[in-house]
Amino acid sequence: MQKFIIEIKNYIAQNTDFVIDENPVGFPDTPFNYLFFPEKNLVLHCVFSENVVDDSTFFQKISQLFTQKDIRVIHLWEDIWQTKRGIVESRLMSLFGKSETIPARLTQVQRIDKPMMDKFLTNNHLQSKVNAKLKYGLFLPSRYFRVIQNEKVLQDNINKEAFLVAVASFSNAKKIIREGQEYRSYELIRFANYKGFTVVGGLNKLLKMFIDEHAPDDIMTYADADWSDGTNYEKIGFERIELTPPLTFKLDNETFTRKLADENTENKVFNSGNWKFLMKLKNDGETE
Repeated sequence: MQKFIIEIKNYIAQNTDFVIDENPVGFPDTPFNYLFFPEKNLVLHCVFSENVVDDSTFFQKISQLFTQKDIRVIHLWEDIWQTKRGIVESRLMSLFGKSETIPARLTQVQRIDKPMMDKFLTNNHLQSKVNAKLKYGLFLPSRYFRVIQNEKVLQDNINKEAFLVAVASFSNAKKIIREGQEYRSYELIRFANYKGFTVVGGLNKLLKMFIDEHAPDDIMTYADADWSDGTNYEKIGFERIELTPPLTFKLDNETFTRKLADENTENKVFNSGNWKFLMKLKNDGETE
């Protein structure tokens, strides 16, 4: 338990100059630890794997209380830190403004195959890879490799002609009836940057190519509420729809693995659910 907190504090202290205020007075009651960064108005709610909270909406309530204070909160679970540490570190550095940036205008969009997508998501996304019908990648051509400061990344890059810096995957079309109209609806299933990097405008560029190729009536997506309130989706044209119920997990405290569980599972844990978003592209009253 204590090791988990020490590792996070040490990593942040070694890579940033931000002041860490641990468990400030007046913060919501929790059996876990808070790390507050006043300069960023950011809280890491560090969740120990061996502690169990019976209230399924506990983390949603904590998030709501911080939202009322205009403070962003990340619920950082110990098992995620242990099993996806490199990706977590990348996400934290992005929050602190410490990741390398690549302008999307320098990149090119290409369709990619399942093995390439799966490998990228395994190495760069906190959630598990899932099947997706449509897969796109953003590639930085070799003529722009000069913008990358991390030389090791380029040394490890097998493709010497281009560097895959971001991906997005989409479902096939589904017919949805909404307000008496039929819509061809797609889901944006996964989006990820290469860890340590932020492609500025990357998701917008991937979405534009997808929309140009498939002319969807709308696109639905989810944001993990443990990590995000989804405001970045709103900035690019998505509408916030709802906060879904928390997911229930069975957590193995020895292997730090989790799997979906049901109400009858003993020692179950709950996450914060997901924010659901919708990008509406079909004009009202438009006919096929």
